[in-house]
Amino acid sequence: MKNLLRALALLVFVGAAQAAPSSPPPKLVLQITVDQLRGDLLPRYRGRFGKGGFNLLMDRGLNYANAHYETANTVTCAGHAVLATGADVAQHGIAGNNWFERDTGKEVYCVDDDRYPPVGEPGKKGLSPAKLTSSTIGDEIVIASGHRGRAFAIAGKDRSSIVPGGHLGKSFWMSDVTGGVATSKYYYDTLPDWVTAWNERKQFTTYRQGGWNLMHPLNTYVNAQSSANPYAHVKAKMTRGFPHTLTDLSDPDLVRALRFTPFLDELTADFARELITKEKLGSNGVTDYLAISFSATDYVGHSFGPNSVESEDNLLYLDATLAKLFAFVDKTIGLRNTIIVLCADHGADDVPEERKAEGYDAERIGGQKFHARLNELLKDRFNGADGLVASVVPPNVYLDRAKIAAAHLDAAVVEAALADALRSEPGIAFAFTRSDLLAGRIGHTALSDRVQRAFHPTRSGDVVVIQAQFWYFDEAPDYYATMHGSPYSYDTYVPILLLAPGLKAQTVRTPTAPAQIAPTIAALLGIRPPSGCACDPPLPGL
Repeated sequence: MKNLLRALALLVFVGAAQAAPSSPPPKLVLQITVDQLRGDLLPRYRGRFGKGGFNLLMDRGLNYANAHYETANTVTCAGHAVLATGADVAQHGIAGNNWFERDTGKEVYCVDDDRYPPVGEPGKKGLSPAKLTSSTIGDEIVIASGHRGRAFAIAGKDRSSIVPGGHLGKSFWMSDVTGGVATSKYYYDTLPDWVTAWNERKQFTTYRQGGWNLMHPLNTYVNAQSSANPYAHVKAKMTRGFPHTLTDLSDPDLVRALRFTPFLDELTADFARELITKEKLGSNGVTDYLAISFSATDYVGHSFGPNSVESEDNLLYLDATLAKLFAFVDKTIGLRNTIIVLCADHGADDVPEERKAEGYDAERIGGQKFHARLNELLKDRFNGADGLVASVVPPNVYLDRAKIAAAHLDAAVVEAALADALRSEPGIAFAFTRSDLLAGRIGHTALSDRVQRAFHPTRSGDVVVIQAQFWYFDEAPDYYATMHGSPYSYDTYVPILLLAPGLKAQTVRTPTAPAQIAPTIAALLGIRPPSGCACDPPLPGL
């Protein structure tokens, strides 16, 4: 069936290319990602949004109201890779935000690259898209135009810009060191003059005096009753409740605190408008590409939970930020000349303690204690062989193959024993071995298919673990209020909104997936989809 669907998808691409209109191509593709925007949050607050932000896309475009990731890898870097490439993990290469590298024996970050030092972000590691093994839709737009079209990306996080920026684009991100914008020597030897001028204005300091205040009276909020929020994990010297004052913070503390407020997204959007102006996007007769990833929803959700007043108010602020951005694009480029697609990189569960208070079985697991527990289980099973687990980077458990060989053990036997032991541990629902994943022996359910699509033959673990529903599983299980990363619906459910010339407004409730976005953009433009694209059919309604 999947092969048939992909064959049909190829026919759609060919048909789209053959039927390409003679009218000028769109001037801009604007791909927006809202980090951790779970799919139910827009309808929950839709009546509270204005006309020019989220509602502009929902009222005038295609609203895909039943969209879920088809991969279990529901974390930021991997989600952005799916959105940019339409590929599964084995093709796009991004096995998580981090993974364990067996050759070096170290945990690596998805965009680490010591060859390319930071620019405008002193003291940070080098970064590039080298670990991304597929082309992106931005790359393909550049190539299809004979490199006359340009691709840019801007985000609140480095990884959320570097991956969508692809190999041929230019990426910028909001620095958590300086409060300005940074990049990497992969893109520029020095910051462009206009970026330096933007940084020198130090716009982040304008938020110190006002702080974060509610946009509306508290009693008008859906989540007003939870305003005390005993479950919050407050970060960066912020106050627990409203108003979140920032007055007495030093510049470094203010920069860190702003990441947990709507103002990170306001700064991101302001820089995006400056980029459109200074780089003259949409003005050279071919299609340009701009990816903007708004990161504040993720930081606020992690710290306060998705059912908090903070989460709700943040989305009201973001709605106003989007309205201002869309009005600017309409004035400078024209919405009639622009394709806009909005999605999220993943969802998130509610806070586990909140779940537990509601009667669900919910706890926190992970960290050093969990790692040590796994080593004890294998030590008991294999006659005192110690330290057989090298690393735990949820959902992956990596074995120390050198120690396994030194103990004269068979790696496949150790994998199987560890998976069996894990299945009996509290909070663990499933454990899949690398051998079974490589051989495709894990069955075909909705959950197992998501696990298979998230598996990378060299970067994923020797055992892939799926926690029980509502359990928080992470390397630092007590750091945030809530987490994501599972194959369950609360992590896979996201909105997809598409506004494009010639498409009629409608709400689509048939199942769709974010992996369809890149091939949809390719079909609309009549260009080649990204190299690793699984080529699921384009989104319906084109």
